[in-house]
Amino acid sequence: MTSLAFSMPAEIVDPDVVAPPADLDSNEPPMESYVHLIQMLLLLESLELFWKERTDFFAAGNLTIYFSPRQLKSEHFRGPDFFVVLGTERRPRKSWVVWEEDGRYPNVIVEVLSDSTESIDRGLKKQTYQDVFRTPDYFWFHPETLELSGFHLVDGQYEPLSPDAAGRLWSAQLDLFLGVEQGQLRFFTREGELVPAGKELAERAKSAEQRAARLAEKLRELGVDPDTLK
Repeated sequence: MTSLAFSMPAEIVDPDVVAPPADLDSNEPPMESYVHLIQMLLLLESLELFWKERTDFFAAGNLTIYFSPRQLKSEHFRGPDFFVVLGTERRPRKSWVVWEEDGRYPNVIVEVLSDSTESIDRGLKKQTYQDVFRTPDYFWFHPETLELSGFHLVDGQYEPLSPDAAGRLWSAQLDLFLGVEQGQLRFFTREGELVPAGKELAERAKSAEQRAARLAEKLRELGVDPDTLK
């Protein structure tokens, strides 16, 4: 995505001035393309639905992470395409302000590559996520070439993740695989089942209803009232 960290002129800090509020607005521009937007929303929706009973995480896409040691909104910020923070309160936020979130950084980050940003995602951002964020799991995915790479933090350094037989990469933080399905980056369970999005859940429910209706009709043809079997 086009959002990068910007180092703007440092503000003069009065030690008696209260730190800026936690609800800083996000500073991210629109997603680069429709493909990038759909990919980000797909990851977000499917994880939110899969973890619908959980209250201990925050997931977001194209949202600014402010991490200035001096607690200034004008310096040291990044906007990952998709990230997840564990061990926090599940509630809406305008941005992720590290100094107002007990110093927590994302546990997982995914960047969706493009020709204009991939060098930064592979280089500067990877270095920042490793050395500053200490984010345990970092992935990038190119929607055109379908390249998927992942890294896990080991002794302060990112080590490449090895794909399984299906080409999927394991995220120990999410307890899920990330893999490519029909040209899109998706989550998969430990057993290899696709983590569905809303449309897929609706299609499954409709299919189940249709099967139930066909079964009921067949029973009626055999002289059995399906309502008596409930």
